[in-house]
This record gives sequence, C-alpha cells and structure tokens, in this order.
Amino acid sequence: MARKQWREMGAAMLPLGGLFSAVRIPARLVHAVAGTAVPADVDEFLEHALDGGPVICVLHGGRRYYALVPGSMPRTWHDAAEEWRAVEVDCLGRDALLGMPPVTRVDHDPATWASYWSVPMAAAGELCAPLSVARLVAAGVHRIREEEEEVDADA
Repeated sequence: MARKQWREMGAAMLPLGGLFSAVRIPARLVHAVAGTAVPADVDEFLEHALDGGPVICVLHGGRRYYALVPGSMPRTWHDAAEEWRAVEVDCLGRDALLGMPPVTRVDHDPATWASYWSVPMAAAGELCAPLSVARLVAAGVHRIREEEEEVDADA
C-alpha cells in the first residue's frame, strides 16, 4: 500500500502510535535553535542534535519538522506536550497519520515535492531518543523567548 501511495501521491499515510510516533516541531523553533534557516544547514544541525534520529521536513502549509520517536512517547509526555502546544509543538500518536516521503527523498527541493527526509532513517527501528527531542524543543522555546524579550526591550 505504501509503495502505491508513494507512486501516486508522493507520500504514504502511515499510522502512528504503534511502531513509532512523531513530535511535530514548527520550523521557527528549529531555526531558532539551529541559528539558521538554510535547509542543508538545518538538516545537518538536526542530524547532530538528534544523534542521527530520523526527521521528516514538510514544506507545504508552513514548514514543520517531524521527529520520529518510540510509539509510547506521546503518552509519557502528556504534561510537557500541553506546555509545548503554546509554541505549536505536538506529540502525535494513536489515531494520527503521518505522510511519509519515500525513503529515497533526502534532499530539499520545494519545486518538486512537499516533504523530504531532513535526517534519513539509518535503519528500520532506529528512532530519535525522546530526551534528545525534549532538549531540542526546550532549547528552541528558550531561544524564541529570548528573541521576543530582545524585541520587547528594543521597542
């Protein structure tokens, strides 16, 4: 089914919450902590920050990143997720679907496709460590708040 969806739609809609879940992170948060919005540089930053854990970048509808994590993560992060929703971070698990690009789509090309593997999956079952994702989100939230305070101080 996935191969057919990749061929016909360019992405396969896979259910979350079983083998893996996803943490949706807005681009502005990732760019703030990465210190850049240049796609290749952000991809390299994410690979190091998440120890090679897989990340999908979705370009349409406002750029977002999806860090793939163990399937049980959304349940264990319920409290943190409530606070993160204020900055548009969400933990997606059971009852959610994620559009997965083909595993060969590893380059940023907004003219050709709407999503790609910002950090490709190294092997089946290798996911982002939840603690690494939490650190990334916390650093991004902190940096965005610093930037907002600087703007308020300048005003």
